[in-house]
Amino acid sequence: MQHAGGAPLPPPHAGAAGWMQGALPPAQHPAQPPAQHPGPAPGRPPAAPPLTPAPESTGHVQLPPGGPVPLPSPPPASVRADTGNTTLAVLLIGPAGAGKTTVARHWAQSRRVPTAHISLDDVREWVCSGFADPQTGWNDHSEAQYRLARRTCGFAARNFLANGISCVLDDAVFPDRPVVGLGGWKRHVGPGLLPVVLLPGLEIVLERNAARSGNRRLSDEEVARIHGRMAGWYGSGLPIIDNSAFDVETTAQVLDDVLARSIASPPTW
Repeated sequence: MQHAGGAPLPPPHAGAAGWMQGALPPAQHPAQPPAQHPGPAPGRPPAAPPLTPAPESTGHVQLPPGGPVPLPSPPPASVRADTGNTTLAVLLIGPAGAGKTTVARHWAQSRRVPTAHISLDDVREWVCSGFADPQTGWNDHSEAQYRLARRTCGFAARNFLANGISCVLDDAVFPDRPVVGLGGWKRHVGPGLLPVVLLPGLEIVLERNAARSGNRRLSDEEVARIHGRMAGWYGSGLPIIDNSAFDVETTAQVLDDVLARSIASPPTW
């Protein structure tokens, strides 16, 4: 290979990794003839020596496998009533427009320990070609994609938690479908999952839904129907937050207070 002016390129530095074959040979004793090495085949360049990764290079971190998440241990009585440094698995439930995704993300970002946020709608929309949009009608295809998304979220949450990273998931789980809803999440994540319901008033949900776009914006009739079904969580024993008058930051703080109480006295579900 030559420079533009025609002069040959200088030989590579002898200490450069992968270029040792280009280094000058060591000096020979005058009484000894130079060692004879078989050269490369005619027309074929010499083979480079194999490179081994440095011991400190990444890509060799052993990750613990994710298993069912147990209930977290309650903090000592002397600790302030928040979730502190506890590794948690949280399920934030609510209708479309309740603010689940926004609140979950804000709560995850404001914690003092590593915390991941997984939105079921985001995972469901990983399907590009063949996406089953429930707005066009609920059928076996859309049901299968929802169940697959829940299972995928559960696998991801278990892996995060097994490696010391808390996880908050959000989903519109209906109280009248316990096997598919809470039962499915409990199977996928584990008995340590802490569910909390976010349920503002209908007028707030309608207003927030109107600001949405794309396939996440529902008709007013559908929003009202979903909100009515969500009212079945009252009397279920799960903690419920009415965030009608709260901003995102306040709702996230209330969520943390509710979770601290759930750690001390886990809800039965």
